[in-house]
Amino acid sequence: MGTHHYNLSEQFEFTGKVKALSIIGILVGIGAIAYGFMGDEVSHERTFANLLLMAYYFACVCMSGAFFLAVQFVAQAGWSASILRVPQAMAKTLPIAVIILLVVVGLGLYTHNLYHHWNAPGLTDPSSPDYDKLIDGKSAFLNVPFFMGRQVVFLGAYSLFAYFVTKWSYNEDLNGGLSSYQKSFKYSCIFLVIYGFTTPIFAFDTIMSLEAHWFSTMFGWYNFAAMWVSSLATIAVIIILLRKAGYMSWVNNSHLHNLGQFIFGFSIFWTYVWFAQFLLIYYANMSEETVYFYKRFNNYEAWFYINLIMNFLSPLLLLMDRDNKRSENVLLTVCIVVLCGHWVDYYQMIMPGVFEFGTKDGAGFGIIEIGTALGFVGLFTFTVLTALSKKPLIAKNHPFLQESLNHHL
Repeated sequence: MGTHHYNLSEQFEFTGKVKALSIIGILVGIGAIAYGFMGDEVSHERTFANLLLMAYYFACVCMSGAFFLAVQFVAQAGWSASILRVPQAMAKTLPIAVIILLVVVGLGLYTHNLYHHWNAPGLTDPSSPDYDKLIDGKSAFLNVPFFMGRQVVFLGAYSLFAYFVTKWSYNEDLNGGLSSYQKSFKYSCIFLVIYGFTTPIFAFDTIMSLEAHWFSTMFGWYNFAAMWVSSLATIAVIIILLRKAGYMSWVNNSHLHNLGQFIFGFSIFWTYVWFAQFLLIYYANMSEETVYFYKRFNNYEAWFYINLIMNFLSPLLLLMDRDNKRSENVLLTVCIVVLCGHWVDYYQMIMPGVFEFGTKDGAGFGIIEIGTALGFVGLFTFTVLTALSKKPLIAKNHPFLQESLNHHL
């Protein structure tokens, strides 16, 4: 098989039904958010919690798109050279996701609808009746200026890398040679070190600090596994749907097999980290640690088990077989289940922390949850596919392109 079989200038046209559906999704999301804010105080809190969930999910998937690119460059991987434009489109969308997340987090802090366990008035004032000695002890780290500063620096660094790595790839199309690839390799090495050290802290800040009295050193890696496998599933979904629409004819079952292996493997890794965290807390049986799962067992029990079924059992049982990893329809189904499963995962992380004592008072499942999720899916689809439509669907001067076009397992 050779390059002469393929149109290396092929471009995706973002028009018609897909574009209309993405806009409808955005409008549904705006309506659901407005509906939430028209309600009472509990409804406001629930809306903020859902905005945080989806803004965090949106940012994590796009961040991990940049991480996927960095991993491929550092590994000098050849199999993925022909599919890199999809994670590049996700990485290019990252600045939009970052702005939305920063606005949601900033407004949540300002209105005290989020992070009220450490940001409420009087918690660090010894003369206040609301004084909390534990929160006061953490106040050097958990204070608004330092908290928002970390958010801006971390997300800004990820966005900067995403901007440059996509720019160098497009320059490679125009100029050829190895200069752009060498830059991508060099800065990907640096990015992976930065990303590896900062993503756990980013997860501690954005999600774990919703329950500021509780902590787990494994929480950052648990979140990393969730965002990574979600991004892999998203890449696979986009590629499969593009293939079904008649694009990317150079992608074969061996490419899908590789993506399926990644999704299978990192779903097991996610389960390993989740279970390790759970088992340590269960075995130690310390009240300051068990409170995290007590909330989830007593008020979110169904979601607790749905989380494990969707994110562990589904990929384990459906992707264990080699043929299933190579099947468009099976892999697409598993990826959609995994993406919905990690919505449940984030729901489990966020809702019990936002609502006092982990009650379900207002933290149900209805118009606000479904509408907000559809809105962000529409926004993600619109922004990523818009970015994807701007350049050819293949990096035609990538040094390992021939290896990718002739990839067979």
